[in-house]
Amino acid sequence: MVIDREFIDACAGRRPVDLLLKGVKWLDVFTGIFREGSWGVQGGRFTGPGDYRARKVLDLRGLYLVPGFIDAHCHLESTMLMPWEFARAVIPRGTTLIVADPHEIANVLGVQGILYLAKEARKAPMRFFFTLPSCVPASPLETSGARLEAEDLELLAREEWVAGLGEVMNFPGVVGGDPGVHRKLESFSRRAIDGHAPGLRGLALNAYVASNIRSDHECIALDEAREKLSLGMWIMIREGSTARNLEELLPLVNERTCPRCMFVTDDRTPESLEKEGHLDSILNRAMELGLDPVLAFRMVTLNPASYFGMTNLGAIAPGYLADGVILNSIRPLKIWGVLIRGELVWSEKRGFLRREKPPMAEPPSSFNVGNVGIEALRIPAKGRRMRVIEVVPGQIITRQTWVKPLLKGDHVVSDPSRDILKIFVVERHKGTGNVGAGFVRGFGLKEGALASSVAHDSHNVVVVGVEDKDILAALNEVISMRGGLVVIKNGRVLERLPLPVAGLISPWPLEQVVRRHEKLLRAARQLGCSLADPFVVLSFLALPVIPELKVTDLGLVDVRGFRKVSLFKE
Repeated sequence: MVIDREFIDACAGRRPVDLLLKGVKWLDVFTGIFREGSWGVQGGRFTGPGDYRARKVLDLRGLYLVPGFIDAHCHLESTMLMPWEFARAVIPRGTTLIVADPHEIANVLGVQGILYLAKEARKAPMRFFFTLPSCVPASPLETSGARLEAEDLELLAREEWVAGLGEVMNFPGVVGGDPGVHRKLESFSRRAIDGHAPGLRGLALNAYVASNIRSDHECIALDEAREKLSLGMWIMIREGSTARNLEELLPLVNERTCPRCMFVTDDRTPESLEKEGHLDSILNRAMELGLDPVLAFRMVTLNPASYFGMTNLGAIAPGYLADGVILNSIRPLKIWGVLIRGELVWSEKRGFLRREKPPMAEPPSSFNVGNVGIEALRIPAKGRRMRVIEVVPGQIITRQTWVKPLLKGDHVVSDPSRDILKIFVVERHKGTGNVGAGFVRGFGLKEGALASSVAHDSHNVVVVGVEDKDILAALNEVISMRGGLVVIKNGRVLERLPLPVAGLISPWPLEQVVRRHEKLLRAARQLGCSLADPFVVLSFLALPVIPELKVTDLGLVDVRGFRKVSLFKE
């Protein structure tokens, strides 16, 4: 560390500071006490409490100051927003820094995609860090657009915006000693390594934690979270748009356990950002459920900063970067203004104080789909019982159910009377023509089809529907848009949302994305869909690392057995 003598002079009061935050009630996260006084800011850093001489004074008497909120684990791609638009959405909510895992764009575009997103993030008026995706592809049971080996990650790790290694989803590879997985872990042995181990317990969990994986955001049961915490893991309590674990896991948090706990969003839709908020919504809900506000604030400030080794972030203290949230009230949160780098960038009265938006770079090409005709959507009957993917409301896990198929001649067809629909995943990166087929229950469609190029983790095209002609029309519309979401009825488009950035992200402003997405959801409901957001559910049905039964471009996957299985009973 280089000592800045001019900054030290400012801290000591030997020279005026840039800004004085006067008379504010500020949160001392180290002792858990709100204190009252004035704070100096110089060169984007806090100088300390005291009545400094200042070039500018911001009178905050009657208001509260807490450190800027940090989201320790999220996926920008899930918001469908470019970094600038994401920043515009979350800064008024108090978020000043996120650690994003660009796993989604990496599965489509590899290193090129990570660098593209990181470059765009540097244009935004908030702090962005990235963990490097550890599992690209996430699984050998699907076709990804790219492959990242340890040497690729080692080169990227030198970048200043890299916070660590992203969620290690291949827990069988960790526990079983896969050389490629272990080399990645060894390369980041001195950095934060995020985990992803839903349901992993006992001896296998011991081996996973012993591999230097120190966090998990996939706990859905309190006893699972307690076991992982007791083994030294940091518990990221997730409250996303689909996976909501706050209420179940909050009893884990008390004064003793709080230092190893964080709140994260993981995956949030643009509607959630606009209507619910970001970390502010999690803080409000946690306090409603009885969590002490000081503990709640620690979980989105000092704790994530400590986990990632960001020793100058997450607190209001001398030398710390001057990111802060100014509050009218704590319970509920009412945000008066947001400081980033010691500058008031947003206030409730004036909105954003800097509005210029730099031009967006042209995104790399990301679509190469082989020829798929109507014949590829016909499923020959090969048994009297078939597997069906059962959607679990409010979760990204699924169940496996066995049913008697509905036949039309020698082929199996959708059966909307039992809510059993065809689902396909079409490979879109290498032009292989791969089409994985299955059936799903839980969408409620009576007619038409839905399709999306957002399909975790490889983001091939996923489509669900009743009639083959609508399924094919939906698939072709996604291809023609070079990525996006669509609702089809009787062969025509009811609504669509283009996502030209890797088939995952829109260049439009938040409000425009939300309005188009809302129209998509209304159109889906017109077809009889019973899910609040069928596209979020659809996006996780191709994820072969979350139990129980999923479908990829290579076919049906039994996630617990980590193997492909046939549609019909063997």
